[in-house]
Amino acid sequence: MSDLQNQMKQAVADAAVRQIKDGMVLGLGSGSTAALMIQGLGAKLASGELKDIVGVTTSFQGEVLAAELNIPLLSLNAVDRIDLAIDGADEVDPAFQLIKGGGACHVQEKLVAARAERFVVVVDSTKLVDRLNLGFLLPVEVLPGAWRQVKQDLEKLGGLAELRMAQRKAGPVVTDQGNLVLDVKLDGGIADPTALEQTINNIPGVLENGLFVNLADEVLVGEVNSGVAGVRSLEKRLS
Repeated sequence: MSDLQNQMKQAVADAAVRQIKDGMVLGLGSGSTAALMIQGLGAKLASGELKDIVGVTTSFQGEVLAAELNIPLLSLNAVDRIDLAIDGADEVDPAFQLIKGGGACHVQEKLVAARAERFVVVVDSTKLVDRLNLGFLLPVEVLPGAWRQVKQDLEKLGGLAELRMAQRKAGPVVTDQGNLVLDVKLDGGIADPTALEQTINNIPGVLENGLFVNLADEVLVGEVNSGVAGVRSLEKRLS
């Protein structure tokens, strides 16, 4: 990752932390930019600049990091609200529809985002696209005993679906829920995210897919202008 991209990620993570207020129940996202946000939150709690914060994490990765930083945590079942969720995305289109799941955490991420009163997405400018799925594959979490059947059903929608394989261990990626992930590339990308999310989730054997439809309230974008990293808040364009 380039130094400029790191600067963009840090700038947008810092901007997100500035939205956190005392007493909030926070959804703590997954991925590299969200990790920087969690580190910034931990620093503000340690200094006393923020207090009475409780986090709900979206992955084992975030849970371990938050615990190391002494951020108090509760499970999703133990809270009756989430005031603010902050998470990254793999792609963001002009209508704020997202693809998430590059880290195979999208089931818990979607649960937290859906529960949040406000969901803020933190990305660098490379994640902005005109149409979803032209560049990034759509993750679909499936029951292990059904992956071949689901693969066939997904490919009937037009495109290819491949079982995600682990990089540093033999065999497929296994999610935090103990399931497998099919990565889907549709011919021509995704024209109607709302319809496709429902269609895929109605396939027997599918637990959840990585389309986040009508969940994001704000998108903070880290970008570099004249060699300086800054942050821009996007305005949603209605699709």
